[in-house]
Amino acid sequence: MTIIRNSAPVAVVIGAGDATGGATARRFAREGFTVVATRRNADALQALLKDIESEGGVAHAMACDARQEDAMVDLFKGIERDIGCVEVVVFNIGGNVYFPIIETTAQVYRKVWEMSAFAGFLTGREAAKAMLPRNKGTIIFTGATASLRGASGFSAFASAKFALRALAQSMARELGPQGIHVAHSIIDGAIDTAFIREIFPDKYATKSEGGIIDPEHIAEQYWQIHCQARDCWTHEFDLRPWMETF
Repeated sequence: MTIIRNSAPVAVVIGAGDATGGATARRFAREGFTVVATRRNADALQALLKDIESEGGVAHAMACDARQEDAMVDLFKGIERDIGCVEVVVFNIGGNVYFPIIETTAQVYRKVWEMSAFAGFLTGREAAKAMLPRNKGTIIFTGATASLRGASGFSAFASAKFALRALAQSMARELGPQGIHVAHSIIDGAIDTAFIREIFPDKYATKSEGGIIDPEHIAEQYWQIHCQARDCWTHEFDLRPWMETF
């Protein structure tokens, strides 16, 4: 497929999975953005591309391991060169695993950190390189309940999410005065996914009551964050079902 560079702004979704990432890609495509969606396996993105194209949008699927520095450098350089100007970047890689501390191997801890923290750093750095010459752009990092507090069995995940939150805070303070809006979401609740449906059927049963989060509604909030006026930027925001305790 030939890629033709155009004047439409580009929204990059790192970790465009079947829930939040995919919904975010569709939301920005509906607003006229050219979407670049990434996962480690580009074949897993074909259904998303068909959805976007069926609605008249433009999207590109790219295989990329966000933990690899050279891959991320090449990704953003290629987008700027071949597709268009990066205006929005959403980092949406998860890494939520349960391991009691004595069962948490060095390999597990390192992999979760690479996915949820180090990959976020590489994404944020390369996004900033693209945006700073224009003094314009939005970078959103998807966080979780674990970004705020650790829980039994989630030492690896919480440690990585704490790190991602600190990265987002540091970048916001550095890049905000240069015109780049950096935001961090706290997704505090179960998201409507096949995983929740199969593993937590009791929780999924509350869907009709609004007890789990619709990914499309998260995507809508991400769009609204991007639309905020520069004199009234949100940095951190939390999203949870009305019945969720906190």
